Order: sequence, then structure tokens, then C-alpha cells
Amino acid sequence: MFQLEDMITFFWAFFFVLPIVAFIHQLGHFVFVWLFGGKAFFTLGRGKLLLRVGKLQINQYYFLDSFCQYERLKWDSKWTHVLVYAGGSIFNLASIIIVNSMIHAGLLNPHIFFYQFVYFSVYFVFFSLLPFKYSETHSSDGRSIYDVVKYGSSCSQFD
Repeated sequence: MFQLEDMITFFWAFFFVLPIVAFIHQLGHFVFVWLFGGKAFFTLGRGKLLLRVGKLQINQYYFLDSFCQYERLKWDSKWTHVLVYAGGSIFNLASIIIVNSMIHAGLLNPHIFFYQFVYFSVYFVFFSLLPFKYSETHSSDGRSIYDVVKYGSSCSQFD
């Protein structure tokens, strides 16, 4: 049962753990764009600009939403775009494996932080790979992968 003392854990998860998971997801897209010769930048949050570090922009409401945008890839093929769209989920899955492996090896102690981290990472993978359109111009990673495989089209912005 959720109680008042659980609010600290809730705020910890919402304002700290979730943005870390979002950062890892967008970093995955960013790295694959870079590997294939493109230029990318990514944003955490909505609202006014708080901080810009290189290709990362952090906005006032850093815990709400995240996205990555990129320009044309040097190695521009159907499969490079598939990997760019899947990059966020690949990084989230890799982080889950790394955290769980470190706990099993005794390098990390089991803690609610790691439980929340893995939970949100699974959430990100699941919902980013569901193939649906948010709007006419904005699709999930799964839908973008579907579109690029079926139609050969790509989009330069994704969640």
C-alpha cells in the first residue's frame, strides 16, 4: 500500500532515476547517429533552457520528455536508420544487463535505486518499441523502425 513516507521514494524516482534512464535512452540514439557519420543533439525536458553542454540541452522541466534530432547520416541506409531508431532501447537493455550483472557479481548491493532504474529502463524499452504514431509527424521508435523497413523512409526526430 502506498503511504505518505513513500513520497520520498516517489520523488527520488521521478526527479532523479527517470531522467537518468531518459538520458541513457537518448544517448543511445546519439551514439548510433555519431557512429554512422551524422550530427545529432538531444534534449531532456520541456520549458526554458536550463543548461547546454555540447550537444545536450537540459530544460527547466528536465523530468518531462526527451528527444533526439539528427541530420543526414554519412552512411545512409535502411539498416543504419534502423540501428539509430533502436539505439535508445539497445542502450537501455545494455544498462539493465550491466546493473544486474554487477549486482549478481557482488559489485553493487541490491538497492531500491537499482530496482527503479531497471523498472524505468524496461518501461522505456517496451513503450519506445511499440509501433504507433503520436501525431502525423511524430512516431515511436518502433513505428519509425517499421516505416524505414517497409517504406524506406526515415525521420530526423524521435523519442
